[in-house]
Amino acid sequence: MKYPIADMHCDLLSFMAKIPAADPFDRDQIACAFPWLKDGNVKMQVLAIYTDVKPESMDLAGKQAEIFVDLLRKEVDTVGRFDSAYIQIQPEQIGIIASVENAAGFGNENASWPDIYSQFDSIVDNVGQLAYISLTHHTENRFGGGNYTEGIGLKDDGKHLLDYMAGKKIPIDLSHTSDLLAEGILNHIDQNQLDIAVIASHSNFRAIWDHKRNLSDEFAQEIILRGGIIGVNFLRAFLDPKFPERLFEHILHGFSLGEDAICFGADFFYTKDFPDKSRHPFYFPLAENAGKYPSLLESLSKNLDASQLRKLASENVFNFYQKLWN
Repeated sequence: MKYPIADMHCDLLSFMAKIPAADPFDRDQIACAFPWLKDGNVKMQVLAIYTDVKPESMDLAGKQAEIFVDLLRKEVDTVGRFDSAYIQIQPEQIGIIASVENAAGFGNENASWPDIYSQFDSIVDNVGQLAYISLTHHTENRFGGGNYTEGIGLKDDGKHLLDYMAGKKIPIDLSHTSDLLAEGILNHIDQNQLDIAVIASHSNFRAIWDHKRNLSDEFAQEIILRGGIIGVNFLRAFLDPKFPERLFEHILHGFSLGEDAICFGADFFYTKDFPDKSRHPFYFPLAENAGKYPSLLESLSKNLDASQLRKLASENVFNFYQKLWN
């Protein structure tokens, strides 16, 4: 089934920034290489600017922003900027838009607030509108607690960054928050009446697979109530490492919560240098690269009708951003 596809998360930019001789057109290097995206009929792909919590995080984020701009400049036959005009036209190109995964890319642990504001503005000026911002990744940083931390919520610096985001039409992403951080973000938005949309760009459901990286139904329902979207993640560890069919269970569970909110957030990244061999293979064969979307939708057609398949494939994402940007 060749529906247009929108995907909310991949790590092509960090791959290109960190790996010598990285080639975004080589199918053998990364599962979201442009030929795979073309095979899957991907019309919108979020490229995350990802950094660890390190002193060099701001430099690495800036480098990835430059790579994003270079892709738009040099690969004009392959990619175009995903924006509200692109949603209406959907040309033959792949629409790309950047996001920030881990706000350490805006400010390392010692950065001053003038430097953080300057870095934020510089990245947005370079890449254009951001698809979303995640305050954390797996670990703790100056803004809050990541999904593998315990008892660490929203810090004062996280509040300051949310205040700066307000009104800029950039959603906050709950995919890598601790539960305490997610709660703190929602409370701060509500208590201060901040104009910030809430999403989970690449997260599955604890009701199907009990993992800290997955969303509780409480947080999933809160995102849906606020008009956000949830991108289902393809990583084996967050589906159920033994049973490929869990992917379909996560998607169908999401539809049971809110069919206008569920989309794809595959989370393809460079895996060849990953030291923990127990994680290999990272993806089941049925979802091992971005060319698999048509076959996934074909399998889901047993449970979802054509209207629901279109929503999952791209309509929920396109509708969300069209409403946000208008």
